[in-house]
Amino acid sequence: QVQLVESGGRLVQAGGSLRLSCSASGRTSSRYTMAWFRQAPGKEREFVAAVAWSGSTYYADSVKGRFTISRGATKNTSYLQMNSLKPEDTAVFYCALDQAGVYSSSYSASDYDYWGQGTQVTVSS
Repeated sequence: QVQLVESGGRLVQAGGSLRLSCSASGRTSSRYTMAWFRQAPGKEREFVAAVAWSGSTYYADSVKGRFTISRGATKNTSYLQMNSLKPEDTAVFYCALDQAGVYSSSYSASDYDYWGQGTQVTVSS
């Protein structure tokens, strides 16, 4: 079993910054993609960003230029640096892991094998 634990969500003013963290533990494959999705109230879960084992990164158009995804030195930790936050970024952010994502990453939630419990990000105007 694989466990993903997110942290870093909180209330922040518009224009501010936050860094989310996700730590993976348990019986993962040796190489995998780590990603972030988010779900706002009344909306479907949507892709935010992903980083493949190879280091390739992928972003939703809505966050390009504002968010940066990275992995820690041991590669079992993912970070999402969020700058220039907007009220429409308010959502529960989920960390996800795709054991097939070695050289590229999927934008589809259905391709991800494991999920964290989520961390709330609220951006006030």
